[in-house]
Amino acid sequence: MDVTVRIADQPGDLGWIVMANAEVYAQQFGWSTDYETLVARIVADFAEGSASERQQAWIAELDGRRIGCVMCVDAGEDVARLRLLLVTPDGRGHGAGSALVDACLDFARRSGYRTMVLWTNSVLESARHIYQRAGFELIAENPHHSFGVDLVGQDWELVL
Repeated sequence: MDVTVRIADQPGDLGWIVMANAEVYAQQFGWSTDYETLVARIVADFAEGSASERQQAWIAELDGRRIGCVMCVDAGEDVARLRLLLVTPDGRGHGAGSALVDACLDFARRSGYRTMVLWTNSVLESARHIYQRAGFELIAENPHHSFGVDLVGQDWELVL
């Protein structure tokens, strides 16, 4: 069973990103539909700017089914933002998360970005390990109450 990573350009890809994020984080962490609203907003903003050559989204597949996603969007001033990295529970353990982050980083470098940033929450331990292995550095942490729970938000940065 090999993971493949492809550009998210097929019908249903963007809707799957919203649905998968909402379902996985509700099941794993009890996050409310406020998170789904945030993801839908992020995906809609991405779709509106999809003609841009400086942003892209990817889907990871295992045996032809979607198991993961990530986006690279323009954050301004030669800064790329990694968004919505997710690997579904049944897709974990096959290297999909690292493959998605690698695709995002390769794209950002080819697109001329100098830095990549991301925001995550401390409870997303597997994602944090992927970011650390890729060379990201934690630059800030802030407790917050979002999606119906208490969380610790984290800002990460990587000079490309």
